[in-house]
Amino acid sequence: MALTGRTALLAALGSLPVGVIAPSWAGMLAVNAPLSLAILCDYALAAPVRPLQFTRSGDTTVRLGEGAEVQLTVVNPSRRRLRAHLRDAWPPSSWLPGAEQSASRHKLAVPSGERRRITTFLRPTRRGDRRADRITVRSYGPLGLAARQGSHDVPWTVRVLPPFTSRKHLPSRLARLRELDGRTSVLTRGEGTEFDSLRNYVPGDDVRSIDWRATARQSAVAVRTWRPERDRHILVVLDTGRTSAGRVGNVPRLDAAMDATLLLTALATRAGDRVDLLAYDRRIRAQVQGRAPGEVLSAMVDAMAPLEPELVETDARGLSAAALAQAPRHSLIVLLTSLDAAPIEEGLLPLLPRLTQKHTVLLASVSDPHVEDMVRARGTVDAIYEAAAGAQAQARRRHTADQLQRHGVVVVDATPDNLAPALADTYLALKAAGRL
Repeated sequence: MALTGRTALLAALGSLPVGVIAPSWAGMLAVNAPLSLAILCDYALAAPVRPLQFTRSGDTTVRLGEGAEVQLTVVNPSRRRLRAHLRDAWPPSSWLPGAEQSASRHKLAVPSGERRRITTFLRPTRRGDRRADRITVRSYGPLGLAARQGSHDVPWTVRVLPPFTSRKHLPSRLARLRELDGRTSVLTRGEGTEFDSLRNYVPGDDVRSIDWRATARQSAVAVRTWRPERDRHILVVLDTGRTSAGRVGNVPRLDAAMDATLLLTALATRAGDRVDLLAYDRRIRAQVQGRAPGEVLSAMVDAMAPLEPELVETDARGLSAAALAQAPRHSLIVLLTSLDAAPIEEGLLPLLPRLTQKHTVLLASVSDPHVEDMVRARGTVDAIYEAAAGAQAQARRRHTADQLQRHGVVVVDATPDNLAPALADTYLALKAAGRL
């Protein structure tokens, strides 16, 4: 049984004159006995909570930053009218800060034998699966003095997907891809590495592209045309170890790496290449392999949604072995990890010859824009020390990047907002150069 504020108010109002005029046990009994009887009657007339039936429906997926709606249908099979307050509990990250109180609580009235539908509006602030907790119902009597209370478990899961904020860069990169592919008229036609077709020579064409055998078989000069490589294999490797948990700006490094992965996947599939995914720290956390071009992006989004950084040191040897197992033939291996000196020099550098012997390796890392601000700081003694620390940090990253490049690794080091377009530009450059 739960008592309401109305009960406390009536008890206080009834006890006040008794305490002032004739304070006695008899007076208190005269006030509280009728109130207690009213409370018991009100409790008895309240609709029971246990027989209530609940079903859920609505959204099962939502992108981070967008809203989701989950409907809850309440059926009242009892003979009494249900007057209730209902709390639909979800994890705190299912709402914006401060919005949980208003979004999760509902007031409803359901006549006997009828049903009502209520909607809970979610706006998650973190990726991953958000599972509904218990539904708590407080059923009030007609006088509003007492209530029955109980809880029901009604499972429902909403998967919060990565937001793919870098989608805005896709049209410009697709336009560059069409230029490489020769489907757009440009002054200088991009050359690829795969033979496409023959056409007649026009002034301005590179004479090295003339096909003399084809020219000998016809009256006009024939020129070979080329197109960028197609049907190449790209393996994106996400490092989910402790370094991916560091927050740069407002997001973890892992989230910025995911956004870059989605832009690269969307671009590569349009270019006719095959893209796979491997998320690894000390074991495989997620894997997407062998999907059709039209399914690979949605499969990656779904696989990356529940990923969270693990506070363990990444096993570089295991990561290398897993990447080689998933890419047995020549591939472009895109490793999204940190450029910190210790993990690279102690873990990855000794294993690079195994990767670069068969594959083209591209390492992409998230840099901290705050370090650049530190380097530019001047004016006070503290600012000078910050500038020196920032310059030292940048020098260490450049040294680590130089070591990787000497081993044949292509390095992309950019801030969270620029990582995705920088990675896409590097992919297009490698494709144009025939290095995939």
